[in-house]
Amino acid sequence: MLEHRRWASLDGADYGWLRAKYHFAVSAQGNDAHRALGPLIVWNDDEIAVGRGFPMHGHRDMEIVTYVRQGVLGHRDTLGSEGTIRAGDVQVMSAGTGIRHAEVNQGDEPLKVYQIWLRPREAGGKPAWDTKPFPAHDRSGRFVVLASGFPGDAGALPIQADARLLGATLEAGERLRHALPISHRAYLVVASGRIEVNGERMDALDGVAISNTHALEISAIEDSELVMVDAG
Repeated sequence: MLEHRRWASLDGADYGWLRAKYHFAVSAQGNDAHRALGPLIVWNDDEIAVGRGFPMHGHRDMEIVTYVRQGVLGHRDTLGSEGTIRAGDVQVMSAGTGIRHAEVNQGDEPLKVYQIWLRPREAGGKPAWDTKPFPAHDRSGRFVVLASGFPGDAGALPIQADARLLGATLEAGERLRHALPISHRAYLVVASGRIEVNGERMDALDGVAISNTHALEISAIEDSELVMVDAG
């Protein structure tokens, strides 16, 4: 089953320095149909102005994955970690018993990121942070696991949740088949381009919740960049 969450249907907010759209309801006033999907509870499409960002603030008992679509993200936290994350890179943060961090747009253009929050499989874990580049050519024509809490996903950034983040790039006219256990739920977003998934069209920035589906048959109408969470 495919449950589309078209870009125009998403809740959002505009604070001037931050423009956000919410694939999942983030408050009681949000779209009732945009409910959580297993451990996946937040997927925000954020655009942050040059030189602006989030000052030092705290999290706990949450797995936070950041996928950078455009620009340069600067990170620092109370673990002593510092990093510069660029388009195509992924950042993971296990908040565990508690972590404070700050994030800022360090580039000269608007910063565009997906902020994805997952419930950990257990509360009270050890806080951690990591980042890694994932060149687009490595994801050409196939889904590559970028971050994972499942064993056996070699090369992926580690998270403490029963989920995995995948990315793929497709050229116009290219097709991709991705098997998905019938018991799993997933959420797919078209970061750029246009596709058809199981015969249904998705435009740029649209999302779709997937359940009771054993495989995805994806056709690229345009050159496309795809991001998906397999939420187990």
